[in-house]
Amino acid sequence: MSDSPITALEHQFPCDTCGSDLRYNPEKGQLKCDHCGAEQIIFELGKPQGQSIKEQDFHKAVKNQLPDLDMEELRTVSCENCGAHVEFSPNTHAAECPFCATPVVTDTGIDRQIKPKALLPFGLSERGARKNMTDWLGKLWFAPNGLQEYARKGRKLQGIYVPYWTYDADTKTRYTGERGVVYYVTQRVNVMVDGKSQTQTRQVPKVRWTAAQGRVARFFDDILVLGSKSLPKKYTDALAPWDLSEMEPYKPEYLAGFRAETYTVQLEDGYKEARAYMNRMITRDVKFDIGGDQQRIHNLDTDVGALTFKHILLPVWMAAYKYRGKTYRFVVNGRTGKTQGERPYSAWKITFAVILGALAAVVIGYIAAQSQ
Repeated sequence: MSDSPITALEHQFPCDTCGSDLRYNPEKGQLKCDHCGAEQIIFELGKPQGQSIKEQDFHKAVKNQLPDLDMEELRTVSCENCGAHVEFSPNTHAAECPFCATPVVTDTGIDRQIKPKALLPFGLSERGARKNMTDWLGKLWFAPNGLQEYARKGRKLQGIYVPYWTYDADTKTRYTGERGVVYYVTQRVNVMVDGKSQTQTRQVPKVRWTAAQGRVARFFDDILVLGSKSLPKKYTDALAPWDLSEMEPYKPEYLAGFRAETYTVQLEDGYKEARAYMNRMITRDVKFDIGGDQQRIHNLDTDVGALTFKHILLPVWMAAYKYRGKTYRFVVNGRTGKTQGERPYSAWKITFAVILGALAAVVIGYIAAQSQ
C-alpha cells in the first residue's frame, strides 16, 4: 500500500434553477443538475474555451518565484490505512478514502502547491467506465468468483482527476564517439564431422572503428510524468496514450461532481524522470547520427534551454475491491475506457488447472504410446 500523501478536492456549484449541486456531464461536456435536469455550458461561466494554455518557467518555480496567483493552499487529512492524505471541502468532517475505501476523519493541515494549468475533461461516463471495468474483469484468468460478483453488483466508480507534470525543453547536444562498420574475413578452422577432423573455411565478422563527433538537436514537447504516488505507477502508465491536444485551460467547473488529487511528486523530482526520458531519446538520436553498423558513445554534452512545465489533471475512474482483507484497485482511463488494475488469484482455480493439465498430459502420452 502507498505511504505517500494524497489530496482530493470536490468542487460544488449551485444550480441557478433549483439551487442543487451541478455536476459535470462527460457525455454532453457541460454542467447538469441531478435534481431538476437543468444544464449549463461551462465556457459561459468564465473565459471562453480554446484559450491558450501557458507554459511556466521551471527555474522560477524551483526557486519559489512564481506569482502568488499561481499558488494555492490546501487542507489535507491522513488515511490511517493506506497513508493517503486526502483533501475534502471545508464543510466535510468525515468521508471515505477514495483510494482504499477506508473511513477517514478530517484534520487540519495546510500545504502550499502550484495550481493546475490545464486538464482533460472526463469524456466517459461512470456507467461507460463501469462497463469497461466489468468487461476487463471478465477476461481475467484464475480470478476468484467473488471478483465477478463484485463486478455484477455494479458498485459505482469514483471519478478522480489525477495530477501530472508536463515538461517542454529545447535541447542541443554535442557528442564524441565511434562508428563501427562490420566487415568479414575468411578463416580456416578444423571441425569434427562423423568423428573425423576436417578443415573448413568460415566468414568471421570484424568491426572497423573510426572516430565520430557531431551535434544533434531535439525539442521535447509535453513529456508526461505522474505527479502522484497513491496509485501503482505501472497501472497509470498503462492507461496511456492521453490525447493531450484536447486539454482545456483549468476551470473548477470541470471538477463539479468529481475529485481532484493534488501532486505529491515535487516538480524537481518529476523533472528527473523527464530528463531520464530525454537522455534516452538523445542517445538514440546520437546513434542514428553516428551511423554505421555499430556505435560507441564516449561523451554527451547537452544544453537544455527554454525549460518549461505545466501542472495538469487527467481523468481516471477508480474502484477498490477488498478480497481476504486486502484492497485491490482498478483504474479506467476517463477518456478512452482503457482499464488496468491489481487483481487477486484464486488458489483453487490454479490448482484445478494444474491437475487438469497434468491429466491431459498423461492421456496424450498414453495415446501416443499406444499408437507406437
